[in-house]
This record gives sequence, structure tokens and C-alpha cells, in this order.
Amino acid sequence: MWRDFLRAHAAVTRALEDELADEKLLPLTWYDVLVQLVEAPGRRLRMTELAERVLLSRSGLTRLVDRLVKAGLVERQPCPDDARGTYCVLTAAGFGRLRDAAPVHLRGVHEHMTSLIRPEELAVLGTVLRRIANAHRMPDVPDQSERRQPPPRRVAG
Repeated sequence: MWRDFLRAHAAVTRALEDELADEKLLPLTWYDVLVQLVEAPGRRLRMTELAERVLLSRSGLTRLVDRLVKAGLVERQPCPDDARGTYCVLTAAGFGRLRDAAPVHLRGVHEHMTSLIRPEELAVLGTVLRRIANAHRMPDVPDQSERRQPPPRRVAG
């Protein structure tokens, strides 16, 4: 079961990464950071909290955020109540890129995962995965059991 889980995760992740790359949208790791920020209050998170949410080391996140800053998708802001703290903040350009990538990503999640699971299995799988995630969640990381909503689609005009 463990190996099957790892193989499935690797296969789906690779497919999602390839689809975002094929559409020349953004890497999956960038997408993950932007989703975490769009769902956060004020569309900003402290770097330490963001690292926990995207499952990267602090140094790995620092390098990733450097690339996102250079692309204009996020910016760093000092934390007013902690001179050592820094916020990562979603920019308007970052929100736009996320909004453009969301349909490709969500279509891929459906195609490569949820469409392959019967409705009654989805409910059970969701319950089991939430139980595992919540048993191992880090302090100050919110319960991920709430369903994510895709960013709103831009209306052409």
C-alpha cells in the first residue's frame, strides 16, 4: 500500500507538472506557493509558515521565493512586530498567473486522480487522508480538511 501510494503520488505530480509546463504557465512548486498565499488572510504568510505549508525546507523556500520575486509574482515585506520575520505576499501579477493556471491544474487533478475514484471511495479516501494529515500537522498550520476553491476566472472584456 505504501509503495502504491508513493507511485501514485509521483505519477500524478509528474503529470500535473508536465501539463502546467506544456501550457507555459508555471512550475507546480510555484503554483503550490501561490495557492497557499491566495488562501491566506491578506494573501500573505510568514516565510516560516509558508515553508511548512509547502513542505520545503526554509532554505529551499527562500530560493523558490527569490525566483517568484524576480518574476514579480510575490514580494517580501518585513514583519512589523518581529524585525527578524518576513512576509511573502502575493502580488496582482501572481494572482493573475494563478488564476490562469488553475483551470489546467484542476483539470489535471480531475483527469489523473479524482475521475479514477468512485464517488463512495472519494469520501472514504478524503476522510483517511485528512485523519493522517491532521495527526501529523505542524503547530500553527491550519486544518486542511476544508475544500479549496479555485481562484475566480477572469472575465474577458
